[in-house]
Amino acid sequence: MLSSDLRSILAYHDGTKHHFHRFARSSGYLDWASQPNPFRSFAGAPAFALHPRPDAPPVGGASLPLTAVLVGDVLRHSLGLSAWKQFGRSRWSLRVNPSSGNLHPTEAYVIAGPIAGLSGTPAVYHYSPDHHALEQRCLFEPAAWSDAAGTVGERAMWLIALTSIHWREAWKYGERAFRYCQHDLGHAIAAVRIAAGMAGWCAAILPDWSQRDIAALVGVDRDGDYVEAEREEPGCLLVVGRESGVVSRDTLLEAARTGRWTGRASRLSEDHVQWTFIDDIARATEDPGRAITNPITRLPDYPITRLPDRDLVLKRRSAVALDGGSSIDATRFFAMLSRTMPDGGPPWDALWWDARIHLALFVHRVDGVAPGLYLLARNPSAIDRLREACGREFRWARASEALPLFALAGGNCRPVAQRVSCDQEIAADGFFSLGMIADFDASLRTFGPAFYRHLFWESGVVGQVLYLEAEAAGSRGTGIGCFYDDPVHDILGLTGHAFQSLYHFTVGMPVEDARLTTEPGYPWETMPASGGRRAPL
Repeated sequence: MLSSDLRSILAYHDGTKHHFHRFARSSGYLDWASQPNPFRSFAGAPAFALHPRPDAPPVGGASLPLTAVLVGDVLRHSLGLSAWKQFGRSRWSLRVNPSSGNLHPTEAYVIAGPIAGLSGTPAVYHYSPDHHALEQRCLFEPAAWSDAAGTVGERAMWLIALTSIHWREAWKYGERAFRYCQHDLGHAIAAVRIAAGMAGWCAAILPDWSQRDIAALVGVDRDGDYVEAEREEPGCLLVVGRESGVVSRDTLLEAARTGRWTGRASRLSEDHVQWTFIDDIARATEDPGRAITNPITRLPDYPITRLPDRDLVLKRRSAVALDGGSSIDATRFFAMLSRTMPDGGPPWDALWWDARIHLALFVHRVDGVAPGLYLLARNPSAIDRLREACGREFRWARASEALPLFALAGGNCRPVAQRVSCDQEIAADGFFSLGMIADFDASLRTFGPAFYRHLFWESGVVGQVLYLEAEAAGSRGTGIGCFYDDPVHDILGLTGHAFQSLYHFTVGMPVEDARLTTEPGYPWETMPASGGRRAPL
């Protein structure tokens, strides 16, 4: 018998599906007067500029292992601004981490001990991507940080907490917004892990922290600091360090509760629409934390070529149109797919669970690979259950010796790919598009209702890898959150909730809009050079 929370999940998930005859409930129009501000700030909180800003203070105290340069580098290349776009009088920013509708519901907080060049006192900070600065929200006693995390030598570490502002997505997408907020968290998790890896650090989710504990640690449960401001939903907490270590939850929470807090959250919109369905699913999937130890204990010795360079992550863009004619060779195609397979390295080592997302691929134009429908089982242990769940007569022919990739059916699937992705041409005009199929029922029964969020997080991590793989190959990708859910299942013959489609993606050759002008993310930077095709990561 299903628990009340699992019943609530099914009610929300099925109730926010798009169908050919109707879309999930939303306002049906965009109220531009109430468009949320994409940047939150905390009035009264001291702000510290981060490197590489030229006005950031010089770094001193070289004996301290954690510096403002390192913190700034990780945040710059994971959650910072990548560019500004302008068309006529309209001007908007893009970020390193992608977001549904470029609405960016994810906020980030840094919890750290002394940071050379920034502060000699342990503190909680809010990251302001518009200024590339940290707003100091709370100061607490040095002994508390030392007791909780340690500050000596290679054991130095710091924490990044991610939260969501549901209203930023709900303003445009209505009830389906909770899904998109979780996608975006997944993209941010991957972006942080990759940026930390480029700086020579590990990053991993701390699963034993409950959402309520995270809220208390970063102050988003402080009613007085959010008077009339949109509340933030705690997401996850990541530890960043040279190696994994134990972080004492009780010690840090007591330090935060007794710390010196400053700042009041800014209001993002004057008017709001209350979507109670989102509130209901948020409570039904609240994470109580779980006693799981991350298997990664040190930074894996992977060659740097397995990670993108800093210019590449700043050049990442979401394609708005694809040319519909270009192709990619099979070597690059298989290389892209291989990087979506969890291999123990970044960003997969940030997650504490085994792979639960599989890829249903619509292959359009890949030289040496026949067009048709394929399935990549990202967890080989799920192959038999996937085969059993797919209620159609498929070939299940192995399409790669190195990958668990199966050819299901041949033929031109461009029309069906476009149709099930809300009739968007971009799903048919690339090299390939795909649907991310979650191992749904079994995952929720194994890990509990809170894992509903984690399934979307994993899909976001997969999407972030595909974004960077596309850029590295000289092409471009984009996530597609709008798709007709059950028609996707019908293509595969899926029934019930054993497997569910959560996210779509497409990769191809972009068509640039020449009407737009582009400026660097920050005035002290120059645009990264645009190169030709590069070998896959």
